[in-house]
Amino acid sequence: MLAYLETRTRIIAIVAVGASLAALTLLVTGVGGVPVFAASAVGLAGLAAMVGEGTGQLGRRLGPRAAGMLQSGLGNLPEFFIGIFALRAGLLDMVRAALVGSILANTLLVLGLAFLLGGLRHGQQRFGADQTRMMSTLLVLAVAALAIPTIATAPGGPARGHETELSVFVSIVLLIVFSASVPSAIGKGPAVGATEDPMPGQTAWPVSLAVGTLLAAGVGAVFVSEWFVGALRPAMSSLGMSETFAGLVIVAIAGNAVENVVGIQAMLADRGDLAISVILNSSLQVALALAPVLVLASLFLGGGTLTLVVSPLLVAALALTALLAALVVIDGESTWLEGVALIGLYVILAASVWWGQPIAG
Repeated sequence: MLAYLETRTRIIAIVAVGASLAALTLLVTGVGGVPVFAASAVGLAGLAAMVGEGTGQLGRRLGPRAAGMLQSGLGNLPEFFIGIFALRAGLLDMVRAALVGSILANTLLVLGLAFLLGGLRHGQQRFGADQTRMMSTLLVLAVAALAIPTIATAPGGPARGHETELSVFVSIVLLIVFSASVPSAIGKGPAVGATEDPMPGQTAWPVSLAVGTLLAAGVGAVFVSEWFVGALRPAMSSLGMSETFAGLVIVAIAGNAVENVVGIQAMLADRGDLAISVILNSSLQVALALAPVLVLASLFLGGGTLTLVVSPLLVAALALTALLAALVVIDGESTWLEGVALIGLYVILAASVWWGQPIAG
């Protein structure tokens, strides 16, 4: 089996296993805190990368459209497990911030880096305007749906006092929209990598190896996510970070950004359609599927009910992100300067929550 693994894949696997074992060793020896948090974060990143490797290989046999949907779903496994364990720990504000942060990190940071690095190498780049227009429209609609519970339950709002009921209703509607979009995404129109091999130049794996990799990485993500969340509160407390900053920036990047390295790599290879599809679809998956699933799951986990009611700052951040992303991609062209603008907005939004109330140890 090792003969099928390229040097890069072997390095990723070694990092994932090594960091996970290091986190376990630190836990067993009672170290805890920042060291366990750092080791488990690296382990999660490596496991997420292995999920991407296995999904990409399996996608060669399933077809590009089905592979795109599979990659979108499995790519969110670390985020899902982090969210579940954080909900059980009662870190509701952090989970809400992490969901918002995932959308911000994908749409601003990752897309900005892709535009910046791709633009510096190739100059102005082009991609399919019709496809990106559809995705940016869906993103605006999804963000609007996430913002409604906050607006409707504000003082004087018609749903004041009914945050849970409205959040559950919105979550069900979003999941229906997501379910309705799946057959369309698979059956027609371009999908991630629809016209190209998603892993060009790499040896195709046997199905058993691809499935085994996904299972092993998925099981590993369950355990490492629990260690990550367990070390999160003491680590952030010792570093003086607020719960909102930890969720919006640290957790969102640790659980999400690695899977989108393929988007940056695609832009560097001047494959703009693939890059935009990977990055924006990841944001859509969080808004239409991951957030609603966690809201509904919180009803049964016993750590408190997660609602979609967030602070006005986060609502504004989502609105500005969706608007700027739509304006940037709607013309089907990108430049390095647009990438700088996207990254700049992300840095400003991250800085705006740095001074929040620190997490209690």
